Amino acid sequence: MTSESVTDRLFEEADALYGMALAEFTPARDARAKELKAGDAELAQRVKALRKPSTAAWVVNLLVRREAEQVGQVLAVGAALREAQANLAGDELRALTRQRRQLTAAVTARARAVAADLGLKVTSAVSDQVEATLTAAILDEDCAQAVRSGLLVAPLSATGVGDVDLGSATAFPEALGLTATPREAEPTPRPELHVVPDPEAERKARAEAEARVEEAEEELTSAREVLAEAASAVEELEARGLQVQGEIDELRRRLAELEERADEVDEELEQAEDARADAESEVADAQRLRDEAAAAVARLDSQG
Repeated sequence: MTSESVTDRLFEEADALYGMALAEFTPARDARAKELKAGDAELAQRVKALRKPSTAAWVVNLLVRREAEQVGQVLAVGAALREAQANLAGDELRALTRQRRQLTAAVTARARAVAADLGLKVTSAVSDQVEATLTAAILDEDCAQAVRSGLLVAPLSATGVGDVDLGSATAFPEALGLTATPREAEPTPRPELHVVPDPEAERKARAEAEARVEEAEEELTSAREVLAEAASAVEELEARGLQVQGEIDELRRRLAELEERADEVDEELEQAEDARADAESEVADAQRLRDEAAAAVARLDSQG
């Protein structure tokens, strides 16, 4: 089997898995890998290695599949914004920036609603990560491709300083350039009423609680990673700010020195002009005396 066909089949499997409910991902992945093992060991191994997405990444993946049109608008604004930046189109850039903020906020709100329809309450922290991921897709073309794939395993964050690590944020490196399969929204299933109490209820409740703890830990890890990236960007920008301020202080010191030197030169110029005026007066007096003496000599010559 060629590497291309492996990638195609892996994407087909991953596209289905990452479109499932978050709680179903791990058991469905493991079951699918077991099914594939007998016929295609390599593909089974790669399916088994697919990582469970964080809650924020799952919400974005869900949004890409269920609200493809809105996500397409976000990515279109991103492409226009990057083009305006490249062409230094100031007015257009400001208008697109305002549109970007409004659109990401609106799409994030829609993402929360879609997740709620599937029974998942999106926290403020997760919502912030979803919005940060959409913003990253606008600012960075590679991030846009990662979002379009619908195979995110972690939220994205683009600060404008350094490259975004997409290798750890997507299910597999070849995901860039692929597009998730759109899906129709499914109605929320009605809960089944059990007349006879389920003897496994306590075990199921504990399993669900442990799953929620695992999801919360993943969200905490993702939030810490986002914080670390933001803190690193702040430190770098602060260092650059100190460097620029140092250069400004040096220029101010040099300007003060030049202004002081200019005052000294003005004073020396004034003294030189006074000296020149005195010298010109002395030259005029000497010229007059010489002319008088010459005239006297001429008279004496004429008398003799």
